[in-house]
Amino acid sequence: MKIYIETIPHHRQRYPTVGDYWEDNGVDQVRVSEMKDWRYEVLVAVHELVEMVLTRQRGIAEEAITEFDIGFEESREKQLVKGEPGDHPHSPYRREHFFATNLERLLAAELGVDWFEYDQYVDALGIKK
Repeated sequence: MKIYIETIPHHRQRYPTVGDYWEDNGVDQVRVSEMKDWRYEVLVAVHELVEMVLTRQRGIAEEAITEFDIGFEESREKQLVKGEPGDHPHSPYRREHFFATNLERLLAAELGVDWFEYDQYVDALGIKK
């Protein structure tokens, strides 16, 4: 198993998101937007990793996830939706996203990260300006 996790400038994400994952030639790729606090980056990376392994275990194709996310972000730009793509009732990975978020919240508490402040920061960064 090979997993490559990297922080990148936010504008280099494949679409307006703070965390992304895919498989590339047998290597799992995880990209996290650079943020003001390294703990925020770790929280997003853990979320993405957990979500990735759960969707793989349950046979949810990464292509379906990316397609849903991109469509969701396009709708957001038109002011039709709010929140995260994984929270939406039609998300193909909603259950996996919720589980990853629960672990992310637990880890945030252990790292001393204020969830409200973190969530606001991540939401603001993820929205295309």
